[in-house]
Amino acid sequence: MSNPSTLHSRPKYLKIRSYLALIILSLIYVSSFVDRQIIAVVGESIRIDLGLNFTALGWLYGPAFSWVYAVMGLIMGSLADRYSRVRIILIGAATWSVATVASGWASSLGFLIAMRMALGLSQAALSPAVYSLLADWFSPAKRATVFSVYASAIFIGVGLSFLIGGSVAQHYDWRVSLQVVGLGSLLLVGLGFFGLKEPTRNPDQQFMGLHARQVIRDVKDLLAKPAVRYHLLGFSLLAMSGYTLLAFVGSIFRMAYDRSDLVPSYGWFLFGTAIAVNLAGWMTDRWAERYGDRNRLVWGWVSGLGALPLLAIGLHTPSVEWGFWAIGIANIIASSYNGVAAATIQFFAQDHQRGIAGALYLFVVSIVGFGAGPPLAGWLSDQVFEGPMAVSSAVWWIYLGCGVVSTLAFYKAREYYTTDTVS
Repeated sequence: MSNPSTLHSRPKYLKIRSYLALIILSLIYVSSFVDRQIIAVVGESIRIDLGLNFTALGWLYGPAFSWVYAVMGLIMGSLADRYSRVRIILIGAATWSVATVASGWASSLGFLIAMRMALGLSQAALSPAVYSLLADWFSPAKRATVFSVYASAIFIGVGLSFLIGGSVAQHYDWRVSLQVVGLGSLLLVGLGFFGLKEPTRNPDQQFMGLHARQVIRDVKDLLAKPAVRYHLLGFSLLAMSGYTLLAFVGSIFRMAYDRSDLVPSYGWFLFGTAIAVNLAGWMTDRWAERYGDRNRLVWGWVSGLGALPLLAIGLHTPSVEWGFWAIGIANIIASSYNGVAAATIQFFAQDHQRGIAGALYLFVVSIVGFGAGPPLAGWLSDQVFEGPMAVSSAVWWIYLGCGVVSTLAFYKAREYYTTDTVS
């Protein structure tokens, strides 16, 4: 692989190419989250149209996607360490775009689940390969900043899914909304075909073939480090609370306030989250430079605890104005960790483990975040809580538990950070 430490001496045109590639990869990541999140944006319409309960909606948004995404992510991460990462990314992007368009013709829960599984399989090809590319293209000192630029695409994509998908669904229906965003994603595949080039790699690491034993060895090597285990626990719990809110925010506005029209406007808060993700990455690099590398995990505390007071107000107030603004601002704080989390785990990985380290992070975040949070919230809403605030109460208790436990996990991770990082 290319040595990131020598990037500062590269010709200027190569630096420009790296930043242009970052922009293209970020746009593809935007499209992936538009297609991933659109089910939640139109979820209340799907639930009513197909006669589903909240538990089924939680399973459709979460495990139907995340379990396939998580398992395939490990395989894709290993492939990214051995084969053309650009080719892996483009094939995956074309596949998930088609799956999203096809979802617009769904007439049953079973077909939607099948398309969500196809979405999970194909989107698993993206981030492990991108993390590996970014670790090659940019120096370690810039990682949190660069990874945060990429991670901010999550919330631009989610925001666009609310604004575009929600607006199209209101004017037409949820089927047209799925077809529109799927076709938009397909256009970016052509941009990636012309704008992305695979960088030169160490020939010893290219075309080695996929060996299950090597994947297992790499995963065991990473998990043997306590800092990695606490990192994964803390950030996966933050993902659990964040994805739970995104899955049911439309239901919260309808059930608690009878204001489904607020769903498209909620997308603006996600654009604010994208800015916060970039700010968090920049600040983390500055903190690490001034106070030491183990302070890269401090932002986990900000995300874990900073949003709780606002959510306590937003999820329990009878005022629709207070609820809308408090939940939205809390979302900005709670989700600002994303780039820092993805960048930090790369410090624990050897060069040949870049893809698998990113895949391991996505595996745990997907299983716990996507896979556990939404179905748990759906079950609590159906079986434990009652009335118009049932969904709000379910989301609140998940957020509270995740925020407290993640804070403790980051405290423990800092103890081992220095000894577990790769020099």
